[in-house]
Amino acid sequence: MNQPRLVLRSALCAMGSFLPCAAAILLCLFLPQGACPARAQVAFAQGDSVELDQILFVQAPEQGNTRGAVHESSSDGIVVIWIPEPLQKFCLGKTASQCSAMDYCIRTTTKSVSMCKTLAVPLSRLPAYPAGMIPRRVMSLSFYKLAPGGPYQPLEDFYKSQPRGSLDHISMTARIKARIRFTRGADDDDFRLEQVLATAPF
Repeated sequence: MNQPRLVLRSALCAMGSFLPCAAAILLCLFLPQGACPARAQVAFAQGDSVELDQILFVQAPEQGNTRGAVHESSSDGIVVIWIPEPLQKFCLGKTASQCSAMDYCIRTTTKSVSMCKTLAVPLSRLPAYPAGMIPRRVMSLSFYKLAPGGPYQPLEDFYKSQPRGSLDHISMTARIKARIRFTRGADDDDFRLEQVLATAPF
């Protein structure tokens, strides 16, 4: 995780403000390895963009997916999901839609809606998100008809290698370590998959 620590410090310093830069450097020096990006992102402003190394979960698309089918082809799409760290353990063994529902109910100010009363995990057990967290919500990307030999070939190879049914639920065994480009937006964030660095187990 050295790369995001260095890139994040550079991005903050480039903003031209000494105090945020100094605070970010101190955080990076004294927080545990890997904690710097998760804590120092409060200094991100609208439009800020930075490269980060993150763990993403790999899933088969829920719509049109045949439960228990062997994942021999990615023609039906590959989904990679970025889950906020506080929520990850609650999403294990759940579908992507169940995880997204829990994420929504953590963030919404209207927690009395019916969806929040029928979650896979009771709302009272779910953690609150800290201010400035990266990412601010569950985010996902879908890939279809990837070009052979392209930059996402490791992702497709990993997808095809997984046993039947293993990509229907979020699992620690279905993850990739990826370099992403994260962009902070005014109302929402965005990310792009730049490179697959490793596939589970790691």
